[in-house]
Amino acid sequence: MARFVKAMPKRTDGERSSGKGTPGAKRETKAPNARTESRGPRSEGRPVRAESRGPRSEDRPARTESRRSEGRSARAESRAPRSESRTARTESRPLRSANRPDRAEVRSTNPEARPDRPSRPAGRPLSVRPPRPEGAARSAVTPRALPSAPGLERLQKILAHAGVASRRSCEELILEGKVQVNGVTITELGAKADPRRDSITLNLQPIQREAPVYILINKPKGYVTTVKDDQGRPTIMALLSGVEARVYPVGRLDFNSEGLLLMTNDGEMAQHLANPENHIPKVYLVKIHRVPRPETLDEMREGFRLDGRRLKPCGIELFDKQDNNPWFKITLVEGKNQQIRKMFAAVGHPVHKLRRVQFGPLDDPYLKPGEWRYLNPQELIALKSL
Repeated sequence: MARFVKAMPKRTDGERSSGKGTPGAKRETKAPNARTESRGPRSEGRPVRAESRGPRSEDRPARTESRRSEGRSARAESRAPRSESRTARTESRPLRSANRPDRAEVRSTNPEARPDRPSRPAGRPLSVRPPRPEGAARSAVTPRALPSAPGLERLQKILAHAGVASRRSCEELILEGKVQVNGVTITELGAKADPRRDSITLNLQPIQREAPVYILINKPKGYVTTVKDDQGRPTIMALLSGVEARVYPVGRLDFNSEGLLLMTNDGEMAQHLANPENHIPKVYLVKIHRVPRPETLDEMREGFRLDGRRLKPCGIELFDKQDNNPWFKITLVEGKNQQIRKMFAAVGHPVHKLRRVQFGPLDDPYLKPGEWRYLNPQELIALKSL
């Protein structure tokens, strides 16, 4: 009220006498009326207050948002120097790591100078080798004792190398209980022995490793390709007179077939040549009854189906045409038992004659039936290269 009085202009004498402009007069006349008027329409004034509160409530969220934004900006400003200090710390770290010594250098230093490693116990002095006097000779290094004999080998492999029989036949001899090692009979496969230290016997007869022997023989008809025949028929061994080595045939030719056959006491070589997966070519000259149709020959070339199994492809070409009984040249890489005879019999062309003329790289057109000879060095090199 004091401010209001000071702000009022000065009144004249007329105004003072009439009482105009005096605040006291107004209070006396209008104050009661204002109170009564305000009490009467009090309910009417309430909506005005509600209406007046509306814009106030609208102003409040704006104020709160402004306050929050101001607070966030203040916090961001306060955090800025902290992030700057962190970057400064990270920038200072490489300098610290650069001053640190390398791990290899630390490991190479004296362990006593490193505080992180525990010190050596007092009861264990350092082992220091005394210096070698000048002019003294170095002491000879004692080598490790090497075994005087080679490693153990499977028993059937030793027997095959000794020329007893093929590896499969040697397995049968072991299962039959005919092989002894140091006087103990072996009847299970997988047993190993040392051929230089152990005493290995076959039917109580000692075996010895023989020098490898390779013989090419032209088998005639009427002989069995085996070492011993249970039916008493003549075997291929009857033709090898004067051969002291215990050799056996590689592969087979049936009783009525003839041709080249390899005999050896090298078990590994025999197994390699007889394995059909190695695709060792064998060439035959076959005389059949009548000329088959071209479709039949093509079927044999692509892989003939025999006994529910498809055979591997073979080479077939006409060698000599004689009336109704031609000669064909056939090359096999599989060599099943009587494969050629069974194929032509299945298509209605039985075989009259069958002669093997080549076995791998081995051939000799001048070797007569019943004759044999040793392989020459060139043939032996070609045979081992397969």
